[in-house]
Amino acid sequence: MPLKSTIKKIVPKQIISLYHLILAWAGAVLYGFPSRKMMVIGVTGTRGKTTTSNYIWSVLTAAGYKVGQTGTANIRIGGHEMMNPYHMTMPGRFKMQKLLSQMARAKCEIAIVETPSEGVEQFRHKGIAYDYFVFTVLYPERLAIHNWDPERCTQKMIEPFIELMKQPKKKLRGASVAKTIIVNRDSDGWERFWNNPAEKKISFGIKNHADLSAGGIVASSAGVDFSANAKNYHLNIPGEYNVANALPAIAIGHALNISDETIEKGLSALATIPGRMEKIEASQPFAVYVDYAHDGPSIEALLSSAQKMKKAGGKIIITVGAEGGGRDKDKRPVMGKLCAELADFVIVTNVDPYEDDPKPILKDIADAALANGGMLDKNIFVIEDRRAGINKALSLGKIGDIVLITGKGAEQSMEIGGHSVPWDDRVVVKEELTKYLISND
Repeated sequence: MPLKSTIKKIVPKQIISLYHLILAWAGAVLYGFPSRKMMVIGVTGTRGKTTTSNYIWSVLTAAGYKVGQTGTANIRIGGHEMMNPYHMTMPGRFKMQKLLSQMARAKCEIAIVETPSEGVEQFRHKGIAYDYFVFTVLYPERLAIHNWDPERCTQKMIEPFIELMKQPKKKLRGASVAKTIIVNRDSDGWERFWNNPAEKKISFGIKNHADLSAGGIVASSAGVDFSANAKNYHLNIPGEYNVANALPAIAIGHALNISDETIEKGLSALATIPGRMEKIEASQPFAVYVDYAHDGPSIEALLSSAQKMKKAGGKIIITVGAEGGGRDKDKRPVMGKLCAELADFVIVTNVDPYEDDPKPILKDIADAALANGGMLDKNIFVIEDRRAGINKALSLGKIGDIVLITGKGAEQSMEIGGHSVPWDDRVVVKEELTKYLISND
């Protein structure tokens, strides 16, 4: 058993928590509290954080601001972008403060920080002076880090909202920055985020009345068109669910007095978000997308969008898997059921088993798929090796089909057998597509 796991088992959780808290504050002190030198926008929620953060970045950049960003998929420091190498949304051990320090040195005016419940549980948000906080959506999650308690998970997401007014006041280009919360009115539990003190509150939604309401949504493989408060916008990234992810960027744009024309320019300028409905092209006769979808709601949203995007007679082929290492086990059968119902072919394969035996993880998903109309080795395939699973999905592709490679997005490693293995789904898909094209030439 790796040393890290052994320590977690024998050291009381209170001691581990204190350790994380000390590290967070020590990092802030060591790097001179860099977040106090920028406006900081926090983004939390069960999902949608990375897409939301990237849309915010694009709108602010279009408006002429120099912006830094940290999140699950990518990290930006001014004009430099890199993939997140840490296999966690919010890195610890001084790394967060170091990244913020690099942004401050690069003269970033604004920093966007994805702040997940796990990061708050380990105090990684401490020492970060937030100004705006965005709540995307809430779905119950049972994670080992939260003692398998979805309520604790929710409480940890709410905690930064409670603390927002305690953060130091700042100015952006000479103007005072109002402490602002931006909340998805469509989400269950939205009131718990909304009912916290702030100088300004903005709600957004599609289904329910909100300060910023979207409608007229038209989605296709070319992107999404929609209106919000009588203004028209276009997203170049497909998936109608991305409208909800784009609304906070519009809300922030309005709060900072950015024109609607500039907001629209920023939204439409974002052509790719790493590993988020990212299209992979290699002259193949079918569409291939790499997406981070890794639970029931995100799988359902992805497959529903694919149903609307596919050409007449086209099939939907999906690879699906789930994480080990203390992640939510309850989502596995949900994902299997949805894939069997909404996809034509399902390949169940590894994602990140961590130190767990991958076979029971795959079985939980496959059994649910088989119980909902699937047939083993006919339209449901269980292939433990991820590369082989991706290869199988691509081999099934025909003209007009859509192949979805889900679960990892743009992550730069795979956690398997207690080891971290270099991995990027987008690279592997391109490699396997090359083999496919050569063999079918």
